Amino acid sequence: MNIIKLNATESTNTYLKELARESFLSDQTVVVAENQTKGRGQRANAWHSEPGESLTFSMLKRFSDLPAERQFLVSMAVSTAICDALSAFEVPNVSVKWPNDILSDGKKIGGILIENTLEKHNIKYAVIGIGINVNLKRLPNLPQASSMKNQTGRHFDLEKVLHALLEKCFAGLDNLQVAHFSEYKKQYEAYMFGYKQKSLFESLDGNRFYATILGVSDIGELLLQTDQGVVREIQVKELRMIY
Repeated sequence: MNIIKLNATESTNTYLKELARESFLSDQTVVVAENQTKGRGQRANAWHSEPGESLTFSMLKRFSDLPAERQFLVSMAVSTAICDALSAFEVPNVSVKWPNDILSDGKKIGGILIENTLEKHNIKYAVIGIGINVNLKRLPNLPQASSMKNQTGRHFDLEKVLHALLEKCFAGLDNLQVAHFSEYKKQYEAYMFGYKQKSLFESLDGNRFYATILGVSDIGELLLQTDQGVVREIQVKELRMIY
C-alpha cells in the first residue's frame, strides 16, 4: 500500500485521477488530505469536512477481469467494508443509504464517490473517494448529519480509523469476484437503510409517494414496490428519499 499525504487539495479524487493519468500508479495507492477544499459527493453534491476532524481520502484499485456492467460490485464491496469497520468501532446502527451514503442511527456520517476508468468492456481501475465525519462536534445547517464522535460520545484517533477503513476496503476489493455477486448483494442489503420498510420518496417533478425498498437490482438500481404493488427500478438522480 502506497499512502500519499497532503496538507490540502481541492479533491482527493481529482488529485489521484490526475496522478494516474500522468504516470502508472501501483495498486492500492492512497491519497489522504488533511484539508479538502472542494470535496465532491454523489450527484455532484459538495462534501463538508473540517481539517483534523474528518477523514478525506481516495484509493486506487486495479482490476484484471471486472466487466463494466458489474461496476456496482465495487460500490457494494466498499459500502459494506466501511459499515463493518465503523461497527467495529461501536458506531451504533450503521447502515448504507442507497447508493452509498453511510449513516448511523439514520444520520449521515460518511459518503463514497466512485469513478471508474474503463478499458474496452472492463473496469481497468477505480478511484474511490471516501469522506468520514470522525471527531466533528458541530455541523451547522446540516441537521441530518452527524459524526462518529457525536454518535458514540468518544474521541477517535484518525490514523487508527483510516487504517481500519483501508484494511477492510482493500480486503473486500481484493476478493471481488463476479461469481459471488449474490453474496455481495446480500451483505449490502443487510446494511441497507430502510430495507423492506415503507419510506417516503420524492420524484424530480416534486411528486411524493410511499414505497417499500425491496433491495437493489443486478446493476445497482433501487428496487421499490409501490402501494399499488408495482415494482419500480430507480436510477441514481431519479428521486430522493425523504425518510
